[in-house]
Amino acid sequence: MQRRQFLSRTATLPALRVAFGLGGLASLTPSAQAQFKVDVAGIGATQIPVGISTFAGQSACPQPIADIVRADLTRSGQFRCSDPGGGLSERGPANYAAWHVAGLEAVAGGSVASLGGGRWAVRFRLWDTVRQADLGGEVYQVVGGDLRLAAHRIADFIYQKLTGQRGVFATRIAYVSKMGPHNFRLVVADSDGENAATALRSREPLLSPSWSPDGSSLGYVSFETGKPVVFVQNIRTGGRRAVANFKGSNSAPAFSPDGRMLAVTLTPGNSSQVFILPSAGGPARQLTHSGTIATEPVYSPDGASVYFVSDREGSPQIYVCGTDGSGVRRISYGGGYNVSPAISPDGKSMAYIAQQGSSFTLRVLDLASGQSRQLGDGPNDGRPTFAPNGQIILYSGTEGGVEVLRTVSLDGSVRTTLATSGQQVREPAWGPWTRAR
Repeated sequence: MQRRQFLSRTATLPALRVAFGLGGLASLTPSAQAQFKVDVAGIGATQIPVGISTFAGQSACPQPIADIVRADLTRSGQFRCSDPGGGLSERGPANYAAWHVAGLEAVAGGSVASLGGGRWAVRFRLWDTVRQADLGGEVYQVVGGDLRLAAHRIADFIYQKLTGQRGVFATRIAYVSKMGPHNFRLVVADSDGENAATALRSREPLLSPSWSPDGSSLGYVSFETGKPVVFVQNIRTGGRRAVANFKGSNSAPAFSPDGRMLAVTLTPGNSSQVFILPSAGGPARQLTHSGTIATEPVYSPDGASVYFVSDREGSPQIYVCGTDGSGVRRISYGGGYNVSPAISPDGKSMAYIAQQGSSFTLRVLDLASGQSRQLGDGPNDGRPTFAPNGQIILYSGTEGGVEVLRTVSLDGSVRTTLATSGQQVREPAWGPWTRAR
């Protein structure tokens, strides 16, 4: 989104990967150049010391399963990971006394073995050293392309068992990459930026990817027809359709929580306004009515409200109204420029971008108290999106003139930078939990 031109924001779309243990997503093209370098800064208030043993048979496997699990848990900021050694598999044996002496509160071991025909069996088990308890494990039979996904699933299992919260490592992110003036790609990748695959290539700009609640589709804006048009694309089949191609600009799609509707920004006259239409396409119903700009709509998690940005009081600020357009009220008050709202899955927090001097920074607002905290470092933060568990925010930023993706924990204690070489990456969107993964 161009600063100071918030009204012009449009949408575009990324790509999806192989379904977990269920075969490939044929419409996606692997993106070998989209490899991310992840730098982690900060630690959580309390880190859990966990031992993740190198899996038996891992040397013959194309993916370093245990290393991926350690990296996932470390990136969350809530774990301090190590390799306890000893070649521990899912069969054990559990050595609680030695693990206690080593200062480990939990230990995981596992194995990986070829099943032939390009399929692999990944097994693991988790032990609680403090309670001296077997916390269980799982077995995944996957194709080679899903080995990283199996590792993310293991990390999710460990995360949930030890924190009580559902993990997000096996979810996906979408973003737009740009390499040169006429090389735009809509990309879908694992939550750590790996396994990137291209859903769409275009010589014209792509913007604002938005996930459907079931993770099957992406809404986005493409300029390929010479003007901004909203498309919805099935990420498994690659089939897509233009759902908002009205006169003027069509931009900023956002799915309703049930996936049946889309909030979009249309410009039927002199100013952009928020409209609602069926996600399959159809007549659009105008939601906002003013002589000024209204854009960047996003639904509340309960589907009862829509947040949006408007300059109706003289400067871009964030407002909310009912899905019938009633009860409009202002949400943001600090500063003269607040845009790009993103609502946490529990509906309690709003991430957004605020201008502070010449810097645009990520902030988070407690919607009950109205208290706001700065989470980003600027100077050009953009487009925040929450992880499905609400504990991490993904957003765009710049480092050395290069556009990168960043994450920050909700409490601000843990930050990561996902940086690629040779391309600009922007417009991130964090996908939902899905059964297929």
